[in-house]
Amino acid sequence: MLTKKKKLTKKEIKQDKLIEVYYKVYGYFDENKSQVITYAGVFVVIILAAIWYINHKNQQNNKAGVQLASVMNLYDNGAYLEAIEGQAGTNVIGLKKIVALYGSTENGETAKIYLANSYNRLGKVDDAFKYYKDYDGSIGMYQAAAYAGQAGYYADKNEYTKAAELYIKASRVTPNDVLNADYLLHAGINYLAANEKTEAKNAFEKIRKDYDTSPEASKVNQYLAQVD
Repeated sequence: MLTKKKKLTKKEIKQDKLIEVYYKVYGYFDENKSQVITYAGVFVVIILAAIWYINHKNQQNNKAGVQLASVMNLYDNGAYLEAIEGQAGTNVIGLKKIVALYGSTENGETAKIYLANSYNRLGKVDDAFKYYKDYDGSIGMYQAAAYAGQAGYYADKNEYTKAAELYIKASRVTPNDVLNADYLLHAGINYLAANEKTEAKNAFEKIRKDYDTSPEASKVNQYLAQVD
């Protein structure tokens, strides 16, 4: 006599499916274990390499920070050539070497701005421009300084529109940068020099609206008189 086939419950169906998946996975691993082990080994190597890279980058950044701190006294005292080249017979290697050794780290990127500023102070504007343009760090005030440095270069070349646009970019990097009003003022002056009066007026009006207590705000009216 045939017995009535038992109807499986949802729970039993799920369990059967899990068992089926398990045996499929097990079968695949058994047939391809050498390949799976190889892939797992590669994955582990990638993870270890990433950890090593991050640690190495942090170490390099710390070294750059120490070297940068040692050169800042020269920079702050206006000894720009020594700040660039370092001091013979001491551990101060100079901004140029810091950038060469650690330029891909955050502190190395910061060194680029001080190196560019130093070249600028010495009248070596092409060298300065190179490092302003090369800055690729993540610190807002240095990003803005890099744009402003490039802007000053173009202003000296009488490329006023390009200079103004870069000053505008500098003013937009960080909302609370204390130099934003100055960047906007320079943008407006360069737009005036390019005879782009609408853009100049917008820059001057923004100073008056957003930075009304800044020293630059007191200079705005004299420039606005030239655009009306």
